Amino acid sequence: MLTQSELHEFETKLLARKAKIEANLNKTSTELDDIRELELNDEADYASISTDTAIDNAILEQQRHELAEIELALDKIKRGVYGICEMCEEPIGKARLEVKNFARYCITCREVVEKNRLKG
Repeated sequence: MLTQSELHEFETKLLARKAKIEANLNKTSTELDDIRELELNDEADYASISTDTAIDNAILEQQRHELAEIELALDKIKRGVYGICEMCEEPIGKARLEVKNFARYCITCREVVEKNRLKG
């Protein structure tokens, strides 16, 4: 079980990452809006911008997903269930939480979830 001090430390890390992602999402959205307003001179410009936009959109989607996971972790801290595996309800190791602050599963259950995701 995590101590209050450890919980506070994880909450601080989660809030910092949340702020960084939100700032990046706002900046990237503004940049994409600016790109949409550009007058493109030729097909090469359009192709280059199109590829960059597709990559930016993929990154944005990944960051939105991470932001949702962070929100869930912050809610778990408030509810007193942070660091508990959603599958087996055992504590998630502190080392795992250090690597992935918003981990929802212990290592064993994560492997089960990943295998099931790949199957279906």
